[in-house]
Amino acid sequence: MEPPKPQIPNYITPEGHQRLWQEHSHLVKRERPRVVQEVAEAAAQGDRSENAEYIYGKKRLREIDRRVRFLEQRLDAAQIVDPRQQTRRDRVFFGATVQVEDEAGERKTWMIVGEDETDAGTGRISHRSPIGQALLGKGLDDEIKVRTPGGERLYVVAGIAYA
Repeated sequence: MEPPKPQIPNYITPEGHQRLWQEHSHLVKRERPRVVQEVAEAAAQGDRSENAEYIYGKKRLREIDRRVRFLEQRLDAAQIVDPRQQTRRDRVFFGATVQVEDEAGERKTWMIVGEDETDAGTGRISHRSPIGQALLGKGLDDEIKVRTPGGERLYVVAGIAYA
C-alpha cells in the first residue's frame, strides 16, 4: 500500500474559508435533502428506467456528493491566513492587495488569495498563479516580469495594502 501523499497547504483568507463552509452547509443541509426527497417521490411513481425525474435526481445527487467531498478535502487542508495580521506590510505576501503599473503606464490592482478564491474579474488572483508567484516578496518599485499568453509583460509594484 502506498503511503498517503502529503497535502499541500490550502492557504485561504478568512472570508474565503467562510464562503467554502457556507457552500458546504447549503449543499448538506438544504440542497441534498431537497433532491433526496425529489428522488424518493420520483421512485414512488414506478418504472425507474424511463423516469426522467428519477434519473436526473440521481445524477444531481452524485454531483452534490462529489462537490461535498471536494469541499471537505479543501477545508481539511485549509490554512487560514488573515491579511490583517500581517506585520510586515512593506512586502507582498498572501492577502496583500497590490497595485502594479505596466510599461504603458496602465495600472492594475490584484489581491493575492488562495486557489479556491480566485476571480480574475474582481482582481483576485492565486498566490500560485504566475503573476501571484512573481509578486510574492516584492516591495514598492520592484519590477517583475511575467510570461502571459500575449507575451512577456513587465510590471512595477506601485502600491501594497493589507485589508
